[in-house]
Amino acid sequence: MAVKVEQIEKNKVTLEIAVEAEQFTLAINRAAKKVAKEINIPGFRKGKAPRHIIERYVGKEYLANEALEPLLGPAYAQAVEETGIWPVARPEVEIIQAEEGKDVIFKAIVEVKPEVELGQYKGLGVPKKTVEITDEQVEEELKRRQERHAKLVPVEEGQVQDQDIVNIDFEGFIDGKAFEGGKGENHDLTIGSNTFIPGFEEQLKGAQKGQEVEVNVRFPDEYYSKELAGKEAQFKVKINSIKRKELAPLDDEFAKDISEFDTLAELRDDIKKKMLAAAEARANNEHRDEIIKKVVDNASVDIPEGMINSRIDSMIANLSANLSYQGVTMEQYYSYINSSEEQLRQNYRPQAIEDIKTELVLEAIAKKEGITISDEELEKEIEKQAQLYGRKVEELKAALEARGELEWFKVGIINDRTVDMLVENNTLEKKDSEQPAENMIENNE
Repeated sequence: MAVKVEQIEKNKVTLEIAVEAEQFTLAINRAAKKVAKEINIPGFRKGKAPRHIIERYVGKEYLANEALEPLLGPAYAQAVEETGIWPVARPEVEIIQAEEGKDVIFKAIVEVKPEVELGQYKGLGVPKKTVEITDEQVEEELKRRQERHAKLVPVEEGQVQDQDIVNIDFEGFIDGKAFEGGKGENHDLTIGSNTFIPGFEEQLKGAQKGQEVEVNVRFPDEYYSKELAGKEAQFKVKINSIKRKELAPLDDEFAKDISEFDTLAELRDDIKKKMLAAAEARANNEHRDEIIKKVVDNASVDIPEGMINSRIDSMIANLSANLSYQGVTMEQYYSYINSSEEQLRQNYRPQAIEDIKTELVLEAIAKKEGITISDEELEKEIEKQAQLYGRKVEELKAALEARGELEWFKVGIINDRTVDMLVENNTLEKKDSEQPAENMIENNE
């Protein structure tokens, strides 16, 4: 097989591929045998008719086309490997010559991975935020836990108050007629949660258990149901029961009840440590993201349209798969958001471009800096993942290979190492007068 490469645009090349005449003849013979098994020819058993008889029935051109289909794909794949190009979209194929006794010649016009022009990616001096957890933040978290572990106490004589949980039966009417979806029974509603139509919950305050209340509301103009949007409605509501949260005092007994600690002071310390760790993790991620964005913004790359469309295809496919788990089709989704596939593709386009550019820039930096991963290091990383998910190393590796994800796993590790290098070379050093968050917390305690 012979291959010629010609660059016709910045990120587009033409491969002119010639496949030996003998290979074409063999492919035609295979196609004839295949067709012979599929059609009935008088005087011959299925699969036994010679090629010249098959040609009379289906024509030489049909056989040639049947032979080309399994011939061109492998030839194209071999040409890609030999030339070292990196296609990013399906090729446009044009048959130049397909005549038995002569070499098959075809052209494949294909978009290839673009070259990246790196800008400054070291010494950018991106400052990292210091973090501190105040005593007030710890108290707020304690109060949230106090709320989560509150007891619900039935209210037999009192009136509905803010934050009470009421169990209600209700039915809604517009112009005196009940409307679809406006009826419910034994529904638990937290007063002040704003889960019902604006004004609904407020009008239940002051009611008592067993009381029937008439609630008058107006559906928002932007309500999801066009039939109800902007309409005045009346609801007949019956209060079946009232429950109120009873908060346990914040003391050592509370700490024992909800945690492994014996004292409230120990629980406070643990909350503070965990909040600090979470805040530092967020600060680290934000810092890394900011460095990556600056490095990517400093680089230039002309991304082929086919590469962008392929990424958008993947994004929509992922969305479709996630929706299918919920029993929702893409058509239903478009109807719900009042949009279309074309609009969704436009909405996804900026993110697709940003993601592709980031990947290309990180890849170019890794190549320039010589950041790689050895086979031994790769094995160790797979071992770590296997231990993390409680799987056998051989099993995880086989799964990655079967799904074609081993290379992506490797790329992910190289990207992480590249970002680590960027963080190390772009972080603005703290001044001596600045105190790390850990020390600030220790000194405040």
